[in-house]
Amino acid sequence: FGVPTWLSGFVMTVLAAAVLLGGIKSIGKVTAGFVPAMIVLYVGAGIVVLAVNFSQIPEAFALIFTDAFTGTAATGGFIGSVFMIALRYGVARGIFSNESGMGSAAIAAAAAQTTHPVRQGLVSMTQTFIDTIIVVTFTGLVIITTGAWQSGEQGAAMTSAAFADGLGGEWGHWIVAISVVFFAFSTILGWSYYGERCVERLVGRRGVVPYRAVFVVVVFIGATTQLEVVWNFSDVMNGLMALPNLIGLLVLSGLIARETKAYLDRDPYLLNSPVATDDPDVVR
Repeated sequence: FGVPTWLSGFVMTVLAAAVLLGGIKSIGKVTAGFVPAMIVLYVGAGIVVLAVNFSQIPEAFALIFTDAFTGTAATGGFIGSVFMIALRYGVARGIFSNESGMGSAAIAAAAAQTTHPVRQGLVSMTQTFIDTIIVVTFTGLVIITTGAWQSGEQGAAMTSAAFADGLGGEWGHWIVAISVVFFAFSTILGWSYYGERCVERLVGRRGVVPYRAVFVVVVFIGATTQLEVVWNFSDVMNGLMALPNLIGLLVLSGLIARETKAYLDRDPYLLNSPVATDDPDVVR
């Protein structure tokens, strides 16, 4: 829209500060208000583009799998290094999309009201399906079927060009721009809560207000910094988060499996009941 980067960053900083003052309830109300609508708008537009280019979808899937192992996936290097680069970017962007294995989503899940931790875990799994299987797959297919992946653009600009080409006219640019704004802003709010809970765990409630102040300042810095720098920093931090969490998941995998099996083996009524019991007669 031709808005200066510093102004976009300033507006996001002010809005983030306003929402963060209200804590988790404020964050929940704000994101619950616009995220579902944005997903419907974005995926709906993606369906229209893919419907127009329906005949090219099989070829797009083939291109995704074949070019991950060829030189088209990256410039230069040997076949092995090309595959490693493709794998590295795939894992990095996948983690950034759905946070699988990082342990961050569990912080938000811990604040939810639920009858059983396994039940909340099953609900939390839907975010991975929606983010990656639906939204990201639609994005990738739209980019490939419209030929935007060869346009020379990167990031949101490439996605925007793909939707504009697929829908014809400026509608695609508007849909992508508005959707990315809301998706990004909701991510900022969610991750601020993750950090806040960690700070509170480390130093207590006295660290929450200073953390929020630093966070809103970093929002502005991130919005005005080169995209490559932001991505690289995020990838490193995500990796540092994932390492200890994945170790914890491996250690607790047996317990998780047992709890999940016990929960799913219960009577259907108990799946929605606030009553928890280990009485084998009741479970039967």
